[in-house]
Amino acid sequence: MAEENGELYWHCPDPRAIVPLDGVKISRSLRKTLQKRLFTIRINTNFDYVIDQCANRLETWISDEIIDIYSRLHQMGYAHSVESWHDGEMVGGLYGVAIGGAFFGESMFSTMNDASKVAFVALTERLRERKFMLLDSQYINPHMQSLGAVDVPRAMFLSMLERALQLRRSFA
Repeated sequence: MAEENGELYWHCPDPRAIVPLDGVKISRSLRKTLQKRLFTIRINTNFDYVIDQCANRLETWISDEIIDIYSRLHQMGYAHSVESWHDGEMVGGLYGVAIGGAFFGESMFSTMNDASKVAFVALTERLRERKFMLLDSQYINPHMQSLGAVDVPRAMFLSMLERALQLRRSFA
């Protein structure tokens, strides 16, 4: 993460927020949105736009240097975007990094109601289909908690991470 002065720093919070892939919560209203099929989901079609939109906030930890780093990770095949499109326009999405059987969710954005949540549901479905073990969201907040995020002690997270990193999985 980048501080206001631009300096980068590493986070390993205790506790750590994860989303159990078998514990994703889909609210009644989100389920209705999903049933309407308002959005088309695309993977990695415009990673740069997703990260730029995630950074486009009054307060953000996503500096230009972070954008450059994640863009390089994307070019190397590690960072990925899940995008919600409506009427030919990207209206929401998220990005993160996949290593082994772990996906590290970094940020999400939405310009249309439920667009980022639909992208999140698509992400979790993809991770389950491809037999990923861990979805990390670092910190818990009300939004992520509403989607099923829970806090686990750092020691438990590191144990889960060690097992997940041993798996050979492909996100793309």
